[in-house]
Amino acid sequence: MHKKSLLTILIVVLFTFSLTGCKQNKKQNVYQTVKTSKTINWGVKADTPLFGSMSIKTGKINGFEIDLANALTHEMLGKNAKANFVTTTANTKIQLLKNKNIDAVIAAMTITPERKKQVEFSKPYFPAGQSIMVADKSSIKNIKDLNNKKVLVVKGTTAADAIHKFAPKAQILQFDDYGQAFAALKAGQGDAFVTDNGILAGILRDSSGYKLVGGNFTNQPYGIAINKGQTQMCDHINQALTKLEKDGTYNRLVKKWFGNIPGMNIKEIEKH
Repeated sequence: MHKKSLLTILIVVLFTFSLTGCKQNKKQNVYQTVKTSKTINWGVKADTPLFGSMSIKTGKINGFEIDLANALTHEMLGKNAKANFVTTTANTKIQLLKNKNIDAVIAAMTITPERKKQVEFSKPYFPAGQSIMVADKSSIKNIKDLNNKKVLVVKGTTAADAIHKFAPKAQILQFDDYGQAFAALKAGQGDAFVTDNGILAGILRDSSGYKLVGGNFTNQPYGIAINKGQTQMCDHINQALTKLEKDGTYNRLVKKWFGNIPGMNIKEIEKH
């Protein structure tokens, strides 16, 4: 064979191989990666009492979702596997997932049709809903009373959309995190703070002078988010969740974190 022809064939083969390699990298299988590394990088909250918050004493994040992520990791990958926690916010969690900085998000994340366009969701693991926090002296009793009132929400959550739907005349003020929103409520910058019932219950646990009113005005359960196309990872998370529900682990964690919280009915959360 002519040398030039041989060289041409060699270049084509190398070029084709390099293209194939790129495609394979882009189609990274997250479950196979975590199975090999024995580590799952979880995106979690660090500002959400009961679910995920930073302990001043230990310097570590703790909460219901932290314990659940640890249990899921060990169920999926074995007792010696590691759950690594990366702090996220309502605004950053999807981007961190898309950038492959994390493998999954377990961060009080409501399952919505809009988010399903961007990520895969596990089956629901917590029956959340939007609720209203006000000062004890407030006359606000339900969602309709928020019309013509200043309502505080956190950016990137589903609260603003829910308020627009049920109280379209409310004036919405958005903050970067739950701590800022609650501080604004205490400072009198708004009449009410709206977000998920469990998150508000966690804030109330450590505060006085405030109350929840009107019950949940939406049904918006939480799911674990995984990158689009990572169906194997999603399937294994669902299988692990089912196992933890059946063996009683899930209910033990619910009782541990929500059993003594005023306004929380753990019978509505537990799996039976």
